[in-house]
Amino acid sequence: MDRYFLTRYAWLSIAAAIATIALKTLAYLLTGSVGLLSDAVESIVNLLGAMIALTMLIIAAKPPDKEHNYGHSKAEYFSSAAEGLLILIASLSIAYTAVQRLIHIQPIEQAPLGLAVSTLASLINFFVSLILMKAGRNFHSITLEADARHLMTDVYTSIGVIFAVAGVALTGWFILDPIVALIVAANILWSAYQLLRRSALGLMDTALDVADQKIVEQVLDKYKGEGIQFHALRTRQAAGRRFVSVHVLVPGKWSTHKSHHIAEEIEADIRNSLVDTTVFTHIEPVDDPLSYQDMDIDRQK
Repeated sequence: MDRYFLTRYAWLSIAAAIATIALKTLAYLLTGSVGLLSDAVESIVNLLGAMIALTMLIIAAKPPDKEHNYGHSKAEYFSSAAEGLLILIASLSIAYTAVQRLIHIQPIEQAPLGLAVSTLASLINFFVSLILMKAGRNFHSITLEADARHLMTDVYTSIGVIFAVAGVALTGWFILDPIVALIVAANILWSAYQLLRRSALGLMDTALDVADQKIVEQVLDKYKGEGIQFHALRTRQAAGRRFVSVHVLVPGKWSTHKSHHIAEEIEADIRNSLVDTTVFTHIEPVDDPLSYQDMDIDRQK
């Protein structure tokens, strides 16, 4: 499947980021709230992340070539890792600004108007996040999922900031503003950790999740009644592309023709059960002792 069409979602994210940066910056200028400033800073990170996501989605959509025989899908992990690093930097800058505001408390002005502008920006992020998350799950794109989770984190952050600014306006407790900004920074830091961890797992060729592995096992179970056995089942996820390899042990009396056809059927069943999956099978005779010496990743001599 040509995944270049996924770039349209990255463009949507870029447009949303530009709009929210403008709105949240306006909200900060109206109120002087460091909480709203932290919210605007995170939207700048959103824009950088969306631009990186666009670049990586374009690379990931390229077909296999001589230097990348398995395709370019892993490029998506670089996007989510880069976004995680940007979020990390944003959280530290927000924390620094909040500490400075704790030391030098300042009042908040025009709170109602600022809150209205910030709420509009949050609604934009909320609906765009829902669109990206649905697309990310449907098309198994970690880039779109990472961008969606980042935007939804931004929504939660904005809600906290909005309540903090409203609380300051109602109570006059100006210290609430930097305290909430510190909480926002901690929340963003946790989001950065999750993105970086998931990217690292992907680059380390982590196996398919339990649900997907069970689907593969269910396909293989259908053939065991025909005297077929399986071993050396290995799986890995490369962003939107899954890889499955398995050794198929068939009765020794079977012809090469029959063994080949059963392997083709198994591969097709797995591909039909899991979209965007590349399947490798290796035929071996079930009654040959040599067939059991290659079950480990490092074959026995």
